[in-house]
Amino acid sequence: MRVLALLDGTIVDPEAPLLRADDLSVVRGDGIFETILVVDREPRELGPHLDRLERSARMMEMTLPERGAWERAARAVIDNWPWDTDPELALKLVCSRGIDDGDGTPTGFAMGMQVGPETIRKRRDGVAVVTLERGYAPDLMERAPWLLLSAKTLSYAVNMAALREARSRGADEVVFVATDGTALEGPTSNVVLAKGRTLITTPPNTGILPGTTQGALFRAAEKAGWETRVENFPAEELLNSDGVWLASSVRKITRIHTVDGTGIKVNDELHDEITGLYESNY
Repeated sequence: MRVLALLDGTIVDPEAPLLRADDLSVVRGDGIFETILVVDREPRELGPHLDRLERSARMMEMTLPERGAWERAARAVIDNWPWDTDPELALKLVCSRGIDDGDGTPTGFAMGMQVGPETIRKRRDGVAVVTLERGYAPDLMERAPWLLLSAKTLSYAVNMAALREARSRGADEVVFVATDGTALEGPTSNVVLAKGRTLITTPPNTGILPGTTQGALFRAAEKAGWETRVENFPAEELLNSDGVWLASSVRKITRIHTVDGTGIKVNDELHDEITGLYESNY
């Protein structure tokens, strides 16, 4: 199931050609995107997602259509989604730099997709992860901003290769590790761990993507009296914490039960509390 909308709100056939062969998203992966969970017609964290889209555009020095156009396209997808049969959708906003050697006019669209059974399984059962080297130091973003380490670009080839490597090792997901051994993020998620009544995640200045779902969880946790910290931590802490989760828009708060083949502490009551905190935002 797909629903596709242009930025003027027009619904178009998702199976018909949309992009030119020389669009820079196709030939260079030169563009940005966001994926938003929509539940019962309500998009979650739409404002933070649009803020992050604008942040990525600034980092990429891209012309971005105005926010109202994205809101209009998102609403068109939501209004045309079959809610009677599908209570959730993954809403993807995509913007490329436009055509090669063009005038810089961007290409943008919004697409709604079903939340697949594999995502539902990960939410329900949790995941096994492997730690993989990301190949950069945690201060590289500040030293080399041209690497776009915390922009959400369309260039996800490395991220997808990492997930294939995880599957080849019998795991579901990945936690990237910096050259100094600190944990970074997943290919499509942020890492959150619990130590007592404290939640910890990696700071964006290490080159990771600022998390919208992680931010929503921390917002609710602070209201409920939890302490939250944004700081570096060694990857070994994944094995020694009271609970570890991957936070992402569509998978929500997914617990990790195995790291590099070693089972880690899984507390059902704590997991229910953490997921309940996240859901309390909505």
